[in-house]
Amino acid sequence: MLNNILGAEMTVSGVAVCTLVSLVLGLIIALVYRFTNRECSNHFLVALFLLPSLVQCVIMMVNGNLGAGVAVAGAFSLVRFRSAQGSAQEICIIFLAMAVGLSTGMGYVGFAAMFTVALMAAFILACKLLFKTAHGDRRLKIVIPEDVDYTTAFEDLFQSYTTRCVLERTKTTNMGSLFELTYRVRLKDAAKEKELLDAIRCRNGNLMVSFTAIAMEKETL
Repeated sequence: MLNNILGAEMTVSGVAVCTLVSLVLGLIIALVYRFTNRECSNHFLVALFLLPSLVQCVIMMVNGNLGAGVAVAGAFSLVRFRSAQGSAQEICIIFLAMAVGLSTGMGYVGFAAMFTVALMAAFILACKLLFKTAHGDRRLKIVIPEDVDYTTAFEDLFQSYTTRCVLERTKTTNMGSLFELTYRVRLKDAAKEKELLDAIRCRNGNLMVSFTAIAMEKETL
């Protein structure tokens, strides 16, 4: 099962089997990622579905040719610098799809199948059980004037509307005339989100206030 099915010479049947396995495993990777991340785009899912077969094709064409290998590496680096940085989870799943394509391109379809099943099971376990985002946690960003004491300005509001509030980051904006505060909060009642936003706007001079669900954020590497 772990042997190379291509042998010394590529055959039509061998290439067809490798391509079929790449497409099936790419579909599995895309479906699992869709299951664990409801906010992903259809374009990204299509890319995950096709990426293993594309990498497989490239590896088969290189096939020990050093010059072709260097050219392919240069082409891949150009693609990287023309692409927007994704989340840590997206980068991880892309590397997985490329590893599957590399395995099938070298003829190790059994290893690719076992590797995909094992990694997808671990991925689901990690996303749904081990590192599951705390229910209801949100990121709150507040912009305030520089003369406001942010350590106590919203303390009573947080005590009234939240069960958990942690100041994660403070930074200056607008040439130092404003502060941007980033909190991780958990609301007592999600229906009172607008009420909390209105109360904060009365304190910060109607400057920017935003709520973001933690699961929807881009945690980059």
